[in-house]
Amino acid sequence: MNVELTRFRVKKGKSEQVNEWLRFLNEHMKDVLITLEDEKMYVETIFRENLNGDEYLYWYSIQGEGGQEVEESENWIDKKHLHYWQECIDESFKPIDLKIEVVMIPEKVRTSMQ
Repeated sequence: MNVELTRFRVKKGKSEQVNEWLRFLNEHMKDVLITLEDEKMYVETIFRENLNGDEYLYWYSIQGEGGQEVEESENWIDKKHLHYWQECIDESFKPIDLKIEVVMIPEKVRTSMQ
Protein backbone atom coordinates (compact mmCIF):
# COMPACT_ATOMS: atom_id res chain seq x y z
CA MET A 1 0.00 0.00 0.00
CA ASN A 2 1.29 3.45 -0.93
CA VAL A 3 0.25 6.48 1.16
CA GLU A 4 1.20 9.91 -0.21
CA LEU A 5 0.65 13.61 0.35
CA THR A 6 2.19 15.74 -2.39
CA ARG A 7 2.11 19.49 -2.99
CA PHE A 8 1.93 20.94 -6.51
CA ARG A 9 2.02 24.62 -7.39
CA VAL A 10 -0.71 26.10 -9.59
CA LYS A 11 0.37 28.25 -12.52
CA LYS A 12 -0.16 31.98 -12.01
CA GLY A 13 -3.51 33.15 -13.31
CA LYS A 14 -5.05 29.67 -13.38
CA SER A 15 -7.23 29.84 -10.25
CA GLU A 16 -10.44 30.06 -12.29
CA GLN A 17 -9.44 26.97 -14.28
CA VAL A 18 -8.69 25.18 -11.00
CA ASN A 19 -12.20 26.10 -9.82
CA GLU A 20 -13.57 24.61 -13.05
CA TRP A 21 -11.40 21.48 -12.66
CA LEU A 22 -12.47 20.78 -9.10
CA ARG A 23 -16.10 21.49 -9.96
CA PHE A 24 -15.80 19.05 -12.90
CA LEU A 25 -14.46 16.30 -10.61
CA ASN A 26 -17.20 16.88 -8.04
CA GLU A 27 -19.96 16.99 -10.66
CA HIS A 28 -18.77 13.72 -12.25
CA MET A 29 -17.91 11.89 -9.05
CA LYS A 30 -19.76 8.71 -10.03
CA ASP A 31 -17.56 8.39 -13.14
CA VAL A 32 -14.44 9.51 -11.27
CA LEU A 33 -14.88 6.74 -8.71
CA ILE A 34 -15.08 4.15 -11.49
CA THR A 35 -11.66 5.21 -12.81
CA LEU A 36 -10.14 4.76 -9.34
CA GLU A 37 -10.83 1.02 -9.48
CA ASP A 38 -8.29 0.41 -12.27
CA GLU A 39 -5.73 2.54 -10.44
CA LYS A 40 -6.27 0.55 -7.22
CA MET A 41 -6.81 3.96 -5.64
CA TYR A 42 -8.59 3.48 -2.33
CA VAL A 43 -8.59 7.14 -1.26
CA GLU A 44 -7.77 10.25 -3.24
CA THR A 45 -8.35 13.70 -1.83
CA ILE A 46 -7.37 17.10 -3.21
CA PHE A 47 -6.68 20.02 -0.87
CA ARG A 48 -6.15 23.63 -1.90
CA GLU A 49 -4.03 26.33 -0.25
CA ASN A 50 -2.93 29.90 -0.92
CA LEU A 51 0.45 30.59 0.68
CA ASN A 52 2.61 33.70 0.29
CA GLY A 53 0.90 34.69 -2.95
CA ASP A 54 1.10 31.24 -4.53
CA GLU A 55 -1.65 28.69 -4.92
CA TYR A 56 -1.05 25.00 -4.27
CA LEU A 57 -2.99 21.78 -4.68
CA TYR A 58 -2.19 18.85 -2.41
CA TRP A 59 -2.97 15.27 -3.36
CA TYR A 60 -3.51 12.81 -0.52
CA SER A 61 -3.87 9.23 -1.62
CA ILE A 62 -3.88 5.65 -0.46
CA GLN A 63 -3.22 3.31 -3.34
CA GLY A 64 -2.67 -0.42 -3.72
CA GLU A 65 0.23 -1.93 -5.60
CA GLY A 66 0.10 -2.55 -9.34
CA GLY A 67 -2.67 -0.15 -10.31
CA GLN A 68 -2.95 1.47 -13.72
CA GLU A 69 -1.29 4.87 -14.10
CA VAL A 70 -3.79 7.65 -14.87
CA GLU A 71 -1.69 8.56 -17.93
CA GLU A 72 -2.36 5.08 -19.38
CA SER A 73 -6.13 5.33 -19.03
CA GLU A 74 -8.43 5.62 -22.03
CA ASN A 75 -11.31 6.82 -19.84
CA TRP A 76 -12.73 10.22 -20.84
CA ILE A 77 -12.70 11.40 -17.21
CA ASP A 78 -8.97 10.71 -16.90
CA LYS A 79 -8.25 12.40 -20.21
CA LYS A 80 -10.14 15.53 -19.10
CA HIS A 81 -8.41 15.39 -15.70
CA LEU A 82 -4.99 15.28 -17.38
CA HIS A 83 -5.99 18.18 -19.65
CA TYR A 84 -6.76 20.31 -16.59
CA TRP A 85 -3.52 19.12 -14.98
CA GLN A 86 -1.44 20.29 -17.94
CA GLU A 87 -3.31 23.60 -18.04
CA CYS A 88 -3.09 24.34 -14.30
CA ILE A 89 -0.09 22.65 -12.67
CA ASP A 90 3.24 24.48 -12.77
CA GLU A 91 5.68 21.85 -14.02
CA SER A 92 8.64 24.17 -13.26
CA PHE A 93 7.94 23.67 -9.54
CA LYS A 94 9.32 20.40 -8.18
CA PRO A 95 6.44 18.62 -6.39
CA ILE A 96 6.98 18.21 -2.68
CA ASP A 97 6.22 14.85 -1.08
CA LEU A 98 5.49 15.36 2.59
CA LYS A 99 7.17 12.88 4.90
CA ILE A 100 4.98 10.17 6.41
CA GLU A 101 5.40 9.84 10.15
CA VAL A 102 2.42 7.69 11.13
CA VAL A 103 -0.21 5.77 9.14
CA MET A 104 -3.32 4.94 11.15
CA ILE A 105 -5.61 2.56 9.32
CA PRO A 106 -7.55 0.01 11.38
CA GLU A 107 -6.75 -3.58 10.44
CA LYS A 108 -10.30 -4.33 9.25
CA VAL A 109 -10.11 -1.36 6.85
CA ARG A 110 -6.56 -2.21 5.75
CA THR A 111 -7.63 -5.81 5.04
CA SER A 112 -10.50 -4.63 2.83
CA MET A 113 -8.04 -2.53 0.80
CA GLN A 114 -6.05 -5.55 -0.35
